[in-house]
Amino acid sequence: MISYIANLILPFLIFSIVLYGILKRKDMYDPFLKGVADGFRIVAEVTPTLIALFFAIQIFRSSGALDLLVRFLAPAASFFQIPTEVLPVIFAKLFSSSAATGFLLDIFKTSGPDSAAGFLSSVILSSTETCFYIMSVYYSSVHIRKTRHTLRGALLAAFAGIAASVILCRVFYS
Repeated sequence: MISYIANLILPFLIFSIVLYGILKRKDMYDPFLKGVADGFRIVAEVTPTLIALFFAIQIFRSSGALDLLVRFLAPAASFFQIPTEVLPVIFAKLFSSSAATGFLLDIFKTSGPDSAAGFLSSVILSSTETCFYIMSVYYSSVHIRKTRHTLRGALLAAFAGIAASVILCRVFYS
């Protein structure tokens, strides 16, 4: 039933907009074309930022810098009882959700989805946001250069989500 309703939402929305235009005798095609043109313009402006971000993530991972970071943070992770295989998920999630999901799938293959690392990684992915990705895409699309306290607030929220995930997984997974 839900999938049937979900399949009808978009056609209903389009039909409603066309019907509104007909009933109010308003031109709906020109605003539609303007919106499409604005969408293409935004995509063209944001694309270089996205490509640079994806390349930086891949270079960081391929160069071995991520492994070095994980080895450096392993004692702190051990102190907080975080499995070391979860650290790449935490770090990657700040930049790219798809990269973090790739690390999560690696954990699922090696440790299993029901393992402590799989469970914690899943909860962390659900309770944090891709701070740097969101900032780069949204701020570059509206040409904001001064971000003020956004990065500090976003990182604070991400680490609060990570801390809450660790605490909740310790309570519910045990």
